[in-house]
Amino acid sequence: MSGDGDGKGEKLLLGEGEKVVGEGEKVLGKRGAKGGKGRGKGGAKRHRKVVRDHLNGITKPAIRRLARRGGVKRISGQIYEEARHVLKVFLEATVRDALTCSEHSRRKTVTGKDVVYY
Repeated sequence: MSGDGDGKGEKLLLGEGEKVVGEGEKVLGKRGAKGGKGRGKGGAKRHRKVVRDHLNGITKPAIRRLARRGGVKRISGQIYEEARHVLKVFLEATVRDALTCSEHSRRKTVTGKDVVYY
C-alpha cells in the first residue's frame, strides 16, 4: 500500500483497477471481492421481466367479493379503479418495508416474518 500511513483513503492496486480503501476495511482477492456466502464467479444474470401494469388482473368480481366480505351491499362503478389504486399503494408500501427488513438482515430472500414484522 502507498501513502503516509495514516490509514485513510489509501489506494491499493488490484488486478482490475484501483480501489480506495478506508480505515478498517478489508481488501479481499478476486474471488472474495463480493463478500457473502460463496455465490460463484458471477456468471450470467437471470433475465429480468419487463414491469407492466398488472392492476387489471384484480378483476371486478374479485373486488366485489372483497367488498361483500366487508359488508358492502351495493357498489358504484367508479369504486373498481379506486380500489385498484388503493391496493397498489398498500402493496408497494408493504413490499418496500419487507424488502428493507430482509436487506437489513443481509438476506436476498424475503420471508413471511419480514412481511408480518414491518
